[in-house]
Amino acid sequence: MDINQFFDRLWDDYVAMTPQAKRIKAAFEERGERVVNDHVAFRTLALEPIRLKSLEPHLLAVGYTPYEPYDFKDKKLSAYGYLPPEQEMPRVFVSELRVNELSPAAAKILEGLAAQVDPKRVEDPSILWAGPLWEPISYKDYQTLVDESEYAAWVASIGIRPNHFTIGVNYLTQTTSVEEVLQVVESLGYQVNASGGRVKGTPEVLLEQGSTLADRMPIQFAGGETHEVPTCYYEFAKRYPTESGELYPGFVAASADKIFESTDAKR
Repeated sequence: MDINQFFDRLWDDYVAMTPQAKRIKAAFEERGERVVNDHVAFRTLALEPIRLKSLEPHLLAVGYTPYEPYDFKDKKLSAYGYLPPEQEMPRVFVSELRVNELSPAAAKILEGLAAQVDPKRVEDPSILWAGPLWEPISYKDYQTLVDESEYAAWVASIGIRPNHFTIGVNYLTQTTSVEEVLQVVESLGYQVNASGGRVKGTPEVLLEQGSTLADRMPIQFAGGETHEVPTCYYEFAKRYPTESGELYPGFVAASADKIFESTDAKR
């Protein structure tokens, strides 16, 4: 599988879970803009066989290079950024939840999910758009996870797949700031994640970001119960040049911390 096929499969899965993204992308293209994907992000659990390092080989196989690690102490997350092999290909951000730092009750739920995953399934790149690799959890367990870790509840219900794609604001010619992009998005009827401010980051940290609130859709839980939960969202990023003149290639943990909340069930 080459890198273009890889991202085509990711996009198809993503827009199936995130109808807003298809409409927002089309709206910018109708304005004459060229929409370039700045980065894609994934979430997983720090449990075998789906921990971050078990997923990483699929990125390396299509030419990605590890860039730098990130830590989110309050959300109990570790993450890594990856640089693409070609200019204008998206960066990748993968995070994992440190399950051993959760309460015994929450950890037991997540350990039960990971135990259902066939290690051989993880060897195929389609793992990155597989969705849940386990039987549906109960809605009671889902609520237990929401109360302790929104991230945990999201992974348990949505599985392993892109949680967002990102429009690179640097490539837009009419809406050249993140705030202007957010205003266009709101004019289409979508809500913006205002946690930590509408625009997270500053030119001084070389990255500004904003995002929608995640779409929501009905998910079937154990016993046939169906409830609406957050799925995925669309992000918008503007990068600033470093001293070398190249656009900043990484991520800003303080901003990403608030972007994560785009999928919060309690909002």
